Amino acid sequence: MRINHRQVEAFHAVMRTGSMTGAANLMSVTQPAVTRLIRDFEEAVGLPLFQRRGSQLIPTPQAQALIPEVERSFIGLDRIGRLASGIRENTAGSLRIAAMPAVANTLLPRFLAYFLPERPNLQISILGVPSHQVAEMVSAGQVDIGYAEGPLNPHGVEMLSVDMDAVAVMPSNHPMAKLKIVAPSDFEGQRFVAPRPGSIFSSGVQIALAQVPRITRLETSLSYTACALVAQGLGVSIVDPPTAFDFVGKGLEIRPLSVKVDTGFLVIRSSKSAQQALTEEFSHQFLTFYKNGWMNLPEL
Repeated sequence: MRINHRQVEAFHAVMRTGSMTGAANLMSVTQPAVTRLIRDFEEAVGLPLFQRRGSQLIPTPQAQALIPEVERSFIGLDRIGRLASGIRENTAGSLRIAAMPAVANTLLPRFLAYFLPERPNLQISILGVPSHQVAEMVSAGQVDIGYAEGPLNPHGVEMLSVDMDAVAVMPSNHPMAKLKIVAPSDFEGQRFVAPRPGSIFSSGVQIALAQVPRITRLETSLSYTACALVAQGLGVSIVDPPTAFDFVGKGLEIRPLSVKVDTGFLVIRSSKSAQQALTEEFSHQFLTFYKNGWMNLPEL
Protein backbone atom coordinates (compact mmCIF):
# COMPACT_ATOMS: atom_id res chain seq x y z
CA MET A 1 0.00 0.00 0.00
CA ARG A 2 1.31 3.45 -0.92
CA ILE A 3 1.27 6.43 1.39
CA ASN A 4 -1.16 9.17 0.40
CA HIS A 5 -1.49 12.74 1.60
CA ARG A 6 -4.79 12.16 3.41
CA GLN A 7 -3.20 9.46 5.58
CA VAL A 8 -0.31 11.78 6.48
CA GLU A 9 -2.79 14.55 7.25
CA ALA A 10 -4.71 12.22 9.61
CA PHE A 11 -1.48 11.19 11.39
CA HIS A 12 -0.48 14.84 11.75
CA ALA A 13 -3.91 15.75 13.13
CA VAL A 14 -3.91 12.91 15.69
CA MET A 15 -0.42 13.89 16.86
CA ARG A 16 -1.53 17.51 17.22
CA THR A 17 -4.80 16.86 19.04
CA GLY A 18 -3.96 13.65 20.91
CA SER A 19 -7.15 11.87 19.91
CA MET A 20 -9.11 10.46 16.99
CA THR A 21 -12.06 12.69 17.89
CA GLY A 22 -9.93 15.82 17.94
CA ALA A 23 -8.35 14.86 14.62
CA ALA A 24 -11.79 14.26 13.09
CA ASN A 25 -12.94 17.71 14.17
CA LEU A 26 -9.76 19.27 12.82
CA MET A 27 -10.14 17.54 9.46
CA SER A 28 -13.96 17.96 9.32
CA VAL A 29 -14.52 14.21 8.86
CA THR A 30 -15.98 11.40 11.00
CA GLN A 31 -13.99 9.61 13.67
CA PRO A 32 -14.27 6.24 11.84
CA ALA A 33 -12.77 7.90 8.77
CA VAL A 34 -9.75 9.05 10.80
CA THR A 35 -9.41 5.59 12.38
CA ARG A 36 -9.39 4.01 8.93
CA LEU A 37 -6.81 6.49 7.60
CA ILE A 38 -4.51 5.84 10.57
CA ARG A 39 -4.84 2.06 10.12
CA ASP A 40 -4.02 2.39 6.41
CA PHE A 41 -1.08 4.66 7.21
CA GLU A 42 0.33 2.17 9.72
CA GLU A 43 0.04 -0.56 7.12
CA ALA A 44 1.68 1.59 4.45
CA VAL A 45 4.69 2.54 6.60
CA GLY A 46 4.89 -0.89 8.29
CA LEU A 47 5.09 0.64 11.78
CA PRO A 48 2.83 0.66 14.87
CA LEU A 49 2.10 4.35 15.49
CA PHE A 50 -0.35 4.46 18.41
CA GLN A 51 -1.21 2.42 21.49
CA ARG A 52 -4.52 2.67 23.38
CA ARG A 53 -4.46 2.93 27.18
CA GLY A 54 -8.04 3.21 28.26
CA SER A 55 -9.37 6.39 26.65
CA GLN A 56 -5.88 7.65 25.89
CA LEU A 57 -4.08 7.34 22.54
CA ILE A 58 -0.33 7.07 23.12
CA PRO A 59 2.12 7.69 20.21
CA THR A 60 4.74 4.96 19.86
CA PRO A 61 8.46 5.75 19.66
CA GLN A 62 8.15 5.08 15.93
CA ALA A 63 5.48 7.79 15.67
CA GLN A 64 7.65 10.22 17.64
CA ALA A 65 10.52 9.53 15.24
CA LEU A 66 8.29 10.07 12.22
CA ILE A 67 6.51 13.28 13.22
CA PRO A 68 9.43 15.74 12.67
CA GLU A 69 9.60 14.83 8.98
CA VAL A 70 5.83 15.06 8.67
CA GLU A 71 5.94 18.51 10.29
CA ARG A 72 8.54 19.60 7.76
CA SER A 73 6.35 18.41 4.91
CA PHE A 74 3.40 20.36 6.27
CA ILE A 75 5.55 23.49 6.60
CA GLY A 76 6.47 23.04 2.94
CA LEU A 77 2.81 22.73 1.97
CA ASP A 78 2.00 25.81 4.01
CA ARG A 79 4.72 27.73 2.19
CA ILE A 80 3.29 26.61 -1.14
CA GLY A 81 -0.12 27.83 -0.03
CA ARG A 82 1.25 31.19 1.07
CA LEU A 83 3.15 31.54 -2.18
CA ALA A 84 0.04 30.76 -4.23
CA SER A 85 -1.91 33.32 -2.23
CA GLY A 86 0.86 35.86 -2.76
CA ILE A 87 0.87 35.24 -6.51
CA ARG A 88 -2.89 35.85 -6.59
CA GLU A 89 -2.45 39.08 -4.63
CA ASN A 90 0.65 40.23 -6.57
CA THR A 91 2.83 40.03 -3.44
CA ALA A 92 4.88 36.99 -4.48
CA GLY A 93 6.55 35.50 -7.51
CA SER A 94 9.43 36.84 -9.56
CA LEU A 95 9.94 39.90 -11.70
CA ARG A 96 12.76 40.52 -14.17
CA ILE A 97 13.64 44.15 -14.84
CA ALA A 98 16.07 45.75 -17.28
CA ALA A 99 16.77 49.45 -16.88
CA MET A 100 19.06 52.13 -18.18
CA PRO A 101 21.65 53.11 -15.52
CA ALA A 102 19.96 56.42 -14.60
CA VAL A 103 16.89 54.47 -13.45
CA ALA A 104 18.62 51.29 -12.23
CA ASN A 105 21.00 53.24 -9.97
CA THR A 106 18.58 55.75 -8.45
CA LEU A 107 14.83 55.46 -8.84
CA LEU A 108 14.54 51.67 -8.70
CA PRO A 109 16.50 51.17 -5.43
CA ARG A 110 14.48 53.92 -3.73
CA PHE A 111 11.21 52.50 -5.01
CA LEU A 112 12.07 48.93 -4.00
CA ALA A 113 12.79 50.09 -0.45
CA TYR A 114 9.15 51.20 -0.39
CA PHE A 115 7.66 48.35 -2.45
CA LEU A 116 9.34 45.19 -1.13
CA PRO A 117 8.75 45.24 2.67
CA GLU A 118 5.09 44.28 2.20
CA ARG A 119 6.01 41.59 -0.35
CA PRO A 120 8.53 39.28 1.40
CA ASN A 121 8.01 36.47 -1.13
CA LEU A 122 8.70 38.58 -4.20
CA GLN A 123 11.98 37.97 -6.04
CA ILE A 124 13.38 40.84 -8.14
CA SER A 125 16.16 40.65 -10.74
CA ILE A 126 17.54 43.99 -12.01
CA LEU A 127 19.84 44.38 -14.99
CA GLY A 128 21.41 47.79 -15.69
CA VAL A 129 21.97 47.92 -19.45
CA PRO A 130 21.96 50.47 -22.31
CA SER A 131 18.53 51.55 -23.54
CA HIS A 132 18.62 49.66 -26.83
CA GLN A 133 19.37 46.45 -24.96
CA VAL A 134 16.49 47.13 -22.58
CA ALA A 135 14.03 47.23 -25.48
CA GLU A 136 15.49 44.11 -27.07
CA MET A 137 15.30 42.15 -23.81
CA VAL A 138 11.68 43.10 -23.18
CA SER A 139 10.71 42.32 -26.77
CA ALA A 140 12.42 38.91 -26.58
CA GLY A 141 10.67 38.04 -23.32
CA GLN A 142 13.95 37.95 -21.38
CA VAL A 143 12.60 40.48 -18.88
CA ASP A 144 9.08 41.50 -17.84
CA ILE A 145 9.53 45.26 -17.69
CA GLY A 146 12.11 47.77 -18.84
CA TYR A 147 13.05 51.42 -18.39
CA ALA A 148 14.87 53.03 -21.28
CA GLU A 149 15.55 56.28 -23.09
CA GLY A 150 13.52 56.76 -26.26
CA PRO A 151 12.70 56.83 -29.03
CA LEU A 152 12.43 53.09 -29.55
CA ASN A 153 10.23 50.92 -31.72
CA PRO A 154 10.40 47.31 -30.50
CA HIS A 155 7.71 44.78 -31.39
CA GLY A 156 5.33 43.00 -29.04
CA VAL A 157 5.61 45.47 -26.17
CA GLU A 158 3.61 48.23 -24.51
CA MET A 159 5.33 51.58 -23.96
CA LEU A 160 4.54 54.58 -21.79
CA SER A 161 6.51 57.83 -21.94
CA VAL A 162 7.43 59.50 -18.64
CA ASP A 163 8.52 63.14 -18.72
CA MET A 164 11.26 64.46 -16.45
CA ASP A 165 12.93 67.86 -16.62
CA ALA A 166 16.71 67.96 -16.29
CA VAL A 167 18.37 70.15 -13.67
CA ALA A 168 21.58 72.13 -13.40
CA VAL A 169 24.21 70.88 -10.95
CA MET A 170 27.23 72.73 -9.63
CA PRO A 171 29.75 72.51 -6.76
CA SER A 172 28.45 73.84 -3.45
CA ASN A 173 30.90 76.75 -3.45
CA HIS A 174 30.27 77.68 -7.10
CA PRO A 175 28.85 81.18 -7.93
CA MET A 176 25.95 79.51 -9.79
CA ALA A 177 24.83 78.00 -6.47
CA LYS A 178 23.60 81.48 -5.48
CA LEU A 179 21.03 81.42 -8.28
CA LYS A 180 17.42 80.32 -7.75
CA ILE A 181 16.98 79.30 -11.37
CA VAL A 182 19.74 78.69 -13.91
CA ALA A 183 19.41 80.07 -17.45
CA PRO A 184 21.45 78.88 -20.45
CA SER A 185 23.42 82.14 -20.39
CA ASP A 186 24.66 81.31 -16.88
CA PHE A 187 26.78 78.51 -18.36
CA GLU A 188 28.81 81.00 -20.44
CA GLY A 189 32.53 80.56 -19.83
CA GLN A 190 31.99 77.73 -17.36
CA ARG A 191 33.81 74.42 -17.31
CA PHE A 192 31.06 72.10 -18.46
CA VAL A 193 30.81 68.35 -17.92
CA ALA A 194 28.96 67.37 -21.07
CA PRO A 195 26.79 64.33 -21.78
CA ARG A 196 28.44 62.18 -24.40
CA PRO A 197 26.91 62.71 -27.87
CA GLY A 198 24.63 60.04 -29.27
CA SER A 199 21.56 60.21 -27.02
CA ILE A 200 18.32 62.20 -27.15
CA PHE A 201 19.26 63.79 -23.84
CA SER A 202 22.67 64.98 -25.06
CA SER A 203 21.01 66.45 -28.14
CA GLY A 204 18.60 68.35 -25.89
CA VAL A 205 21.48 69.76 -23.86
CA GLN A 206 23.30 70.82 -27.04
CA ILE A 207 20.19 72.61 -28.31
CA ALA A 208 19.63 74.40 -24.99
CA LEU A 209 23.23 75.62 -24.85
CA ALA A 210 23.80 76.06 -28.60
CA GLN A 211 24.50 79.79 -28.37
CA VAL A 212 26.48 79.61 -25.13
CA PRO A 213 30.30 79.41 -25.30
CA ARG A 214 31.65 77.14 -22.58
CA ILE A 215 34.71 75.07 -21.74
CA THR A 216 34.14 71.37 -22.34
CA ARG A 217 37.06 69.20 -21.30
CA LEU A 218 35.06 66.37 -19.76
CA GLU A 219 32.20 64.32 -21.18
CA THR A 220 30.51 61.14 -19.98
CA SER A 221 27.63 58.88 -20.95
CA LEU A 222 26.53 58.46 -17.32
CA SER A 223 24.80 61.15 -15.30
CA TYR A 224 26.16 59.54 -12.12
CA THR A 225 29.71 60.12 -13.35
CA ALA A 226 28.85 63.68 -14.32
CA CYS A 227 27.59 64.36 -10.79
CA ALA A 228 30.70 62.78 -9.26
CA LEU A 229 32.90 65.04 -11.39
CA VAL A 230 30.87 68.12 -10.45
CA ALA A 231 31.03 67.23 -6.75
CA GLN A 232 34.82 67.17 -7.09
CA GLY A 233 34.76 70.76 -8.35
CA LEU A 234 35.61 69.87 -11.95
CA GLY A 235 32.79 71.82 -13.55
CA VAL A 236 29.02 72.22 -13.84
CA SER A 237 26.55 70.06 -15.71
CA ILE A 238 22.96 69.23 -16.64
CA VAL A 239 21.61 65.86 -15.44
CA ASP A 240 18.44 64.05 -14.37
CA PRO A 241 17.06 64.95 -10.90
CA PRO A 242 17.11 61.49 -9.23
CA THR A 243 20.81 61.05 -9.89
CA ALA A 244 21.55 64.60 -8.73
CA PHE A 245 19.70 63.98 -5.45
CA ASP A 246 22.18 61.21 -4.61
CA PHE A 247 24.90 63.86 -4.37
CA VAL A 248 23.08 66.47 -2.27
CA GLY A 249 25.18 67.10 0.82
CA LYS A 250 28.23 65.63 -0.92
CA GLY A 251 29.60 68.79 -2.50
CA LEU A 252 26.88 69.29 -5.13
CA GLU A 253 23.97 71.73 -5.46
CA ILE A 254 20.85 71.38 -7.62
CA ARG A 255 18.99 74.17 -9.39
CA PRO A 256 16.07 74.11 -11.84
CA LEU A 257 16.64 75.23 -15.41
CA SER A 258 14.74 78.12 -17.01
CA VAL A 259 14.42 76.04 -20.20
CA LYS A 260 13.05 72.54 -20.62
CA VAL A 261 15.56 69.77 -21.28
CA ASP A 262 13.80 66.42 -21.18
CA THR A 263 15.58 63.56 -19.45
CA GLY A 264 12.56 61.28 -19.23
CA PHE A 265 12.31 57.60 -20.03
CA LEU A 266 10.04 54.93 -21.46
CA VAL A 267 8.35 52.24 -19.41
CA ILE A 268 8.37 49.13 -21.61
CA ARG A 269 6.23 46.14 -20.68
CA SER A 270 6.05 42.77 -22.33
CA SER A 271 2.62 41.74 -23.56
CA LYS A 272 3.78 38.12 -23.16
CA SER A 273 4.85 38.30 -19.53
CA ALA A 274 3.91 35.23 -17.48
CA GLN A 275 3.29 37.59 -14.57
CA GLN A 276 1.18 40.20 -16.34
CA ALA A 277 -0.81 41.20 -13.25
CA LEU A 278 2.34 41.57 -11.15
CA THR A 279 4.06 43.54 -13.93
CA GLU A 280 1.10 45.89 -14.17
CA GLU A 281 0.99 46.37 -10.39
CA PHE A 282 4.73 47.05 -10.22
CA SER A 283 4.56 49.53 -13.10
CA HIS A 284 1.61 51.39 -11.60
CA GLN A 285 3.17 51.60 -8.14
CA PHE A 286 6.51 52.72 -9.58
CA LEU A 287 4.95 55.56 -11.58
CA THR A 288 2.93 56.69 -8.57
CA PHE A 289 6.07 56.70 -6.45
CA TYR A 290 7.99 58.57 -9.13
CA LYS A 291 5.35 61.26 -9.59
CA ASN A 292 4.95 61.79 -5.86
CA GLY A 293 8.64 61.81 -5.11
CA TRP A 294 10.53 63.25 -8.05
CA MET A 295 8.41 65.62 -10.10
CA ASN A 296 9.30 68.60 -7.92
CA LEU A 297 12.58 69.92 -6.63
CA PRO A 298 12.85 70.74 -2.93
CA GLU A 299 12.57 74.35 -1.90
CA LEU A 300 15.86 76.12 -2.49
